Order: sequence, then structure tokens, then C-alpha cells
Amino acid sequence: MTSRKTPRIHSKQTISAFENAKRQFDVAARLLGLTENQIAMIKEPRRVTKVSLPVQMDDGRIEIFVGYRVQHNIARGPAKGGIRYSPMVTEDEVKALAFWMTYKCAVLDIPLGGGKGGIVCDPNKLSRGELERLSRRYFAEMHDLFGPDRDVPAPDVNTSSQVMAWMMDTYCMHENNYIPAVITGKPLEIGGSKGREQATAQGMVFCVLQAAKHLNMKLKGATVAIQGYGNAGSNAALLLEKEGCKIVAISDEFGAFYDKNGIDAKHAIDYRKANAGKLSGYDKVSSAKPIEDPMKLLELDVDILIPAAIENQITEENAENIKAKLIAECANGPITPEGDIILDKKNVFVIPDILCNAGGVTVSYFEWVQNRMGYYWSEEKVLEELKRYMDKAFENVLRVSLERKVNMRIAAFMVAIDRVRTATEWRGLYH
Repeated sequence: MTSRKTPRIHSKQTISAFENAKRQFDVAARLLGLTENQIAMIKEPRRVTKVSLPVQMDDGRIEIFVGYRVQHNIARGPAKGGIRYSPMVTEDEVKALAFWMTYKCAVLDIPLGGGKGGIVCDPNKLSRGELERLSRRYFAEMHDLFGPDRDVPAPDVNTSSQVMAWMMDTYCMHENNYIPAVITGKPLEIGGSKGREQATAQGMVFCVLQAAKHLNMKLKGATVAIQGYGNAGSNAALLLEKEGCKIVAISDEFGAFYDKNGIDAKHAIDYRKANAGKLSGYDKVSSAKPIEDPMKLLELDVDILIPAAIENQITEENAENIKAKLIAECANGPITPEGDIILDKKNVFVIPDILCNAGGVTVSYFEWVQNRMGYYWSEEKVLEELKRYMDKAFENVLRVSLERKVNMRIAAFMVAIDRVRTATEWRGLYH
């Protein structure tokens, strides 16, 4: 079973992800001139659900797991967002991720709201049977929250198309019907969409192409460092190689490696698959050298830096040392507000997460649409539509950035917040 793994890469600073997200919101909201009432309606999550999940383990004992589902905003459509399995899952993290999903969907102008879920567990310590029972229990306990018109989950950290299949089947059994649109990221055989696996990375690359054009940066020969070599990071490496970029540094939670002459993206992917999903020891099968402190990968002298790991990696402690001209946020919230200020002063062009990594949720939207139509697209059609959505979103955000003389993150939030506010007012949700 293939899972989406994100490395646990630790910053020295502990920052609340949700407070980080709200501070980003506040800057844009002030510039838009929102009233206190308008802010109150679209800032905080509408629903936070916490459940205890009793699961029978293989040895017969019952273990209790904690699960979360947060629906941040549904003014523009049903909640949308992944479900992650990790010992690091917290309510604060899930609230932040649901918040970002609201504005990610809005900046891409897709008719969905923001949601996120998670279970506090270490899936690597669970057997396949235990993982299935846990997944089904979570969906059964949350059954009343989910539905094609209410809340549509997807894969996230340490969950996979197989987990989505179990969850969809659980929902269908409760409804006594076949309802594939309840969840996205499914296997192709039961309603998944072509192009989904590479969607996040492909959307990011479309943004990088637009940014390079704006910055007059030549991608052929441009050097790239990627923090996080999971699904998004590794696919980003493959796609950027095709554009002529040179991948000089990669990392996961088990190691970081550098080669000034370039790292073969496919070779590193194959090695990681054969090495139990770990990059550790990659220097023994390649000319790459280990980076003793993995956090130093962020400070390498490269043209493009791709944080594709976790939140709060570039902070006031290391932002001054960043040398990249372009940062493409493949992860959610990898730069803190303090880090943003420093990067701004250094004229680093940052493609913000709610725009840059929105390819995944955009193709999830396409899957939802295909499920509801009962008509499925070719991969060429999916990529064509993804490019159209990503290019349009980038152009809108860049236009606001230039007109209002703000950075791309603030501009993205301004575009997204205005759409959520407008939908809320049209619906009369203030009453």
C-alpha cells in the first residue's frame, strides 16, 4: 500500500500553526477593510469534532485512538480536506489546515470550503487489518458529517488511496448505496481521477513556470533544493527536471543529501522505495554527500527552494540565511510570519502555499465532479484543466500583488478572503 509520507523535520521554534494562519489572515483582512462582523463570520472554524475510536488490535485488546474533523467554512461549498494519520496530529494543527483549505479553494475559485481531519496514531506500527479497522471506525463515527454535499475528505500524510477506498466503502454501507463522490483520492477502479498522484507537484510546477516568467528567470540549469521527498517533493523533482532544472539537494526525515552536479530524481525515488521509504544511506549509492544538519538544506545557495515537508521551517532564526531567489511552498505553512517579513526585505519571491500547493485539491475537485457526472476524463483533459485553473489563479494573485504593492501571500489571502466574504454576504449568513 502506497502512502503519502511527510518528513518530521523539526525547527527549534515551536509556533502554533493555527495562530500562524490567523496572523496571515489578519494582515489581508485589514488591507481589505473588513469589519469586525465580516471577520467574525469567516475566521474561526464552524465545527470542531473530536472522537474516541475504540479499535480491536490483532492481539485481541482494545486500543482507543483520538480522531478529529474540522470544518472551517462552507459558504462556497462543502468542506474539503484530507485526513492524516500521525502521532503529531493535534487539534491546533487540524484547525490550521482546515483554515488554509478554505482559502486555498477560494483562491483557485473552486466551489468548495475548508475541512481537515486526522487520527493520532503511528500507522507504521499498525498491521493492515488494524489500519483498516481504524479507518472504517473513524468514518463510521463521523458518518453524519460526511457526504458529497457536506464534507468530502481526501488522502493526506500517511493515508492512501486504499484508506480512501475503505472509508468510501464504510460510507456506502451506511447509506446502502454507491456514492463515490463522498471522498476523493480513490483508486481509479472505484472512481478515482487520472492525474491525481502528481497533482500537487504539477500545480506547483505550473506556478513556478509563471513565476520564472515574471522574474525573467531561466529554468534551464536553475538549481533546486527540495525539503521533503515524499509524494509532492519527489514528483516536483521529476517535473522540474523535465523543465531543465538541476536538483542539487533533497531530504526526508531520515537524511539530507547534496550534489552540486545534480541528483537524478528518478534514481532517488527508486532508492527510497527499495529502502523502506527512506533516503538514509543514499550517499552510498550515489555521488551525493550527506548534509549533517538537514535544516541547512534550506540555506543552500540555489535558485529555487521547495519546502515540501511540514509547517514552520523558515523562521526568524534562519530566514536571513536563505539564498534562494524563488521559494515555492509545496508544504502548508512552511514559513512563519516573522520569516515572511525577513524574506520580503530580501526580495525573495515566495509562491504561497494556498496557491502553490493547490493542485491537489483542484484535481480532487475534478474527481468529485467526475463522480457526480458519472463521466471520467483522460489524463490530458485533467492536466489541461489543472493548468487553466492554476495559471488563472496565479495571474489574479500576481495582479493584486502588483496593484496593491503587497507580497504574493497577502495578495493570495486578499483574493481568497474577498471571495469567501462575498459568498457569505450573498447567502445572508450574518443573520
